[in-house]
Amino acid sequence: MKRSASHQLKLGLIQTDVSANPDANLKKTISLIERAAKSGAKIICTQELFRSQYFCQSEDHANFKLAEKIPGPTTDALQKLAKKHKVVIVASLFEKRASGVYHNTAAIIDADGSLLGIYRKMHIPDDPLFYEKFYFTPGDLGFKTWQTRYGKIGVLICWDQWYPEAARLTAMQGAEILFYPTAIGWHPSEKKEYGERQHGAWETIQRSHAVANGCFVASVNRIGHEVIQGVGGDGLEFWGQSFVAGTSGEILAKASADKEEILIVPVDLAKVDTTRTHWPFLRDRRIDAYGNLTKRLVD
Repeated sequence: MKRSASHQLKLGLIQTDVSANPDANLKKTISLIERAAKSGAKIICTQELFRSQYFCQSEDHANFKLAEKIPGPTTDALQKLAKKHKVVIVASLFEKRASGVYHNTAAIIDADGSLLGIYRKMHIPDDPLFYEKFYFTPGDLGFKTWQTRYGKIGVLICWDQWYPEAARLTAMQGAEILFYPTAIGWHPSEKKEYGERQHGAWETIQRSHAVANGCFVASVNRIGHEVIQGVGGDGLEFWGQSFVAGTSGEILAKASADKEEILIVPVDLAKVDTTRTHWPFLRDRRIDAYGNLTKRLVD
């Protein structure tokens, strides 16, 4: 969508600590979304899997009980909220598609309360304390965008944020803002040696997506040190620091590492067209030379 005049709006990023009570987490998030709306935010995004602690620290069949259908009780509540406050909501949920088929899914709700669609996480990690392959079937809907009341957005989820291909394919569909609901943190025993580099890499790769695609990037992470009951160990220390990057990769605003926050960030979507015409990376792509990207490796 080309814009010649200023098109300003505010984004709202909901960064929270999470308890073991899903209903309490939902109630808290609804309250924070309402506060964001009253502060002028028009597109509001939750962190990844906001209704629960990060249960992927272990492989436990009991955790499948946390999943729900989409549409379902959480989307019903958020659709009413979106309609009441005339806001767009991006909500990250644990989706039960069918018995034995579960997804890490974001629901996109427009400002009239309609459920525009869903995005299912495409890249599924399997690392110590991030055992997502046990729970989540890889997404099968591809990379998508949605024309909301306030702008055209794309949504990717956490591990997707490391892949330039995902950002590019979403931006190629006209996304003006890429949202990344996220749950990422440190292994406490590694934080001293690797923590700064890990966080720096995470922030840098997402800022690079903004640069390469001339769009805004909004990454929403959780905070808190979560030691799951029955799992024990050192748990995970989530590093927060949710942020919004501008169309040249500049940090427009960043939340703290250890406090619950509603990050309200004004953006001007007209800058997407300006950036893409002044730094015409999309124009100059050599699409005739990229066939090998569909291969695992190139000899």
